[in-house]
Amino acid sequence: MWADPNVTRYIAGKPLTEEESWTKFLRYGGHWQLLGFGYWAVEERATGNFVGELGFADYKRNSQPSLDGMPEIGWVLTSQAHGKGYATEAVRAAVAWGDAHFRSPRTACLISPENLASIRVAEKCGYRGPEPATYKGKPWLLFVREPGGSR
Repeated sequence: MWADPNVTRYIAGKPLTEEESWTKFLRYGGHWQLLGFGYWAVEERATGNFVGELGFADYKRNSQPSLDGMPEIGWVLTSQAHGKGYATEAVRAAVAWGDAHFRSPRTACLISPENLASIRVAEKCGYRGPEPATYKGKPWLLFVREPGGSR
């Protein structure tokens, strides 16, 4: 999935190498062990096929504005799963889990301004904004969700 340019264009801007994908996978496991939250695999109900991943992270990003103290939600789907409503369904399930488990009153997501599909998903799942943000010298949009936000 991470080697697919269709998947990575708004996230990394380029396909990831096997090494970069492996590092990402290990980071996901570390989140669960150290912080008690992280990413889940997303499977298609009808087939059981892997179609993506989503979850919460604390990447310690040097972004403006700062995300300190806010778990950051992220999601990514395989190209074959785009446009089927899976992201909205999965993000709604994740934010319900977050509402039940986080002490932090809010969660956030950073989305590329060009990623209109993810912006729609964030808004459908109760994320409000956007507020202009900067990360690694590039413009992003910051969305924030209060606990119990609309689903």
